[in-house]
Amino acid sequence: MSRVWMYLFPALGALVLPGVHHVEGMELLTSSELEAVNGTDVRLKCIFKSTHPLSEEKVSVSWSFRPLGKMTGELIFHYQKSAFPPEIGMFKGHAVWSGDIMKGDASITLQNVQFRFNGTYSCQVKNPPDIQGFIGEISLRVVEKVSFSEIGILAIAVGGSIGVVLLILIIFTVVRVFRKQDDDMLVEMEDHRSEDQVL
Repeated sequence: MSRVWMYLFPALGALVLPGVHHVEGMELLTSSELEAVNGTDVRLKCIFKSTHPLSEEKVSVSWSFRPLGKMTGELIFHYQKSAFPPEIGMFKGHAVWSGDIMKGDASITLQNVQFRFNGTYSCQVKNPPDIQGFIGEISLRVVEKVSFSEIGILAIAVGGSIGVVLLILIIFTVVRVFRKQDDDMLVEMEDHRSEDQVL
C-alpha cells in the first residue's frame, strides 16, 4: 500500500523518504520598473536571500538583457568570485559590478545609459544547493534629457500665458467698472430730468 502511495504522489514521497533532501528556492527582490535619463548612470538593484551560507566561491550571478519587442535575451554580465563584465557588444564599458555577495547584493550599474538600453533586465543568482525560485526582472525606460534652455523656454511660455490671462481679467474688470459708473451716471441724469420736469 505504501509503495502505491509513493507512485501516486512522488513529491510527497520525496519529503518523507530518508536520504532525500528538500531543495529550497532562492528569494530575489528587484524593482519592477526603472526610469533613467539618457547619458546618466542607473543601478539595477538585485537583492537575494539564501537559506544556505553565502561564500564568494559558491555564489554566481548572471544578468541578461531582452530588448523591447524581443522574446529572447542575451547574457550581459556574470559574477563568480570576481566580475566578468561584457567585453563585446553594446554593454561593453557600460555594465559594472556594484553588488556585495556577502551582503546578499547582486546589483550592477549601467553607466552612461543610451536609448538602445530600453528593455528588460533579468537577475539570476545561484548558491548551491539553493536553486532560484524566481528570476528578478527590471523593466528599464530611458528618457530624454531636459536641458536648462528647454526648462527656461517652458518657464517663459507658462509665465507668458499666465500674464496674458491676468491682463484679460484686468481689462474685463476695468470695463465692467466703467460701464457701471456710466450706468449710474445715466440713472442720476434721468433722475435730475424727472425732477426738472416736475418743477
